[in-house]
Amino acid sequence: MADEATNLIKGVRQYVHEVRSEVDKITWPQQDEALAGTIGVVVIVVVVATVLGVVDFGLSRIMQAILQ
Repeated sequence: MADEATNLIKGVRQYVHEVRSEVDKITWPQQDEALAGTIGVVVIVVVVATVLGVVDFGLSRIMQAILQ
């Protein structure tokens, strides 16, 4: 049982060491690049949501007209 606990601790330590090693390899974007990407995503989400909202509204009006 003690060997299992020791192996578990060794495994966790190795995992954390490997994760740290991989995180050190990450190249993070500059702040202006990250901001531009975020703004682009927000704009696309707003456009798609608006289009879907207009289509939904139009289809609901058509269904109301058909059902009356």
